[in-house]
Amino acid sequence: MSKSLAEMLRNDMQCESLLECFHGLKDLDKRCFESLITSAEPLTIDEIAENVDRERSTVYRAVQRLLEAGFIEKEQINYEQGGYYHVYRPTDAGEVREDMQRMLNDWYAKIGQLIQEFEDKYGEQQPPTASAEQ
Repeated sequence: MSKSLAEMLRNDMQCESLLECFHGLKDLDKRCFESLITSAEPLTIDEIAENVDRERSTVYRAVQRLLEAGFIEKEQINYEQGGYYHVYRPTDAGEVREDMQRMLNDWYAKIGQLIQEFEDKYGEQQPPTASAEQ
C-alpha cells in the first residue's frame, strides 16, 4: 500500500527509502544494491544471487530494475578464448544524487502546476448566498 506524502514526511526517512520513493524499487532490489555497495569488486548475477540467497532469475530481474534506475552499471568481460560475461558495480553516488535531484526538481515543478490548476479551478468559486438558496 502506498503512503501519502504527509505520511512519508511524518516518518523518519533513511537514504534507502529514496530508492523506493524515487524509483519504486522493491526490498530485493535494495538488497542486491547493498550487496554491490559492500563488495570491493564488481559482481556477477550468480555472486549477487548467492549474497542475497535468491534464485538467479529473480536476482536478474532486480538487477535490471537497478540498471534502469541508473543505480548500477554493467560491464562486459571478454574471455580470451571467446565468449563473455557481465559484472555489475554501483554507479558513482554523485551521478545518482544529481539524477535524483533532477527528478525532484521536475516533480516539484509539476506539483506546483497542479496546485496552480487547483487554485484556478476552485479558488474563484464563491459559496452560495442565502438569496441564491431560495
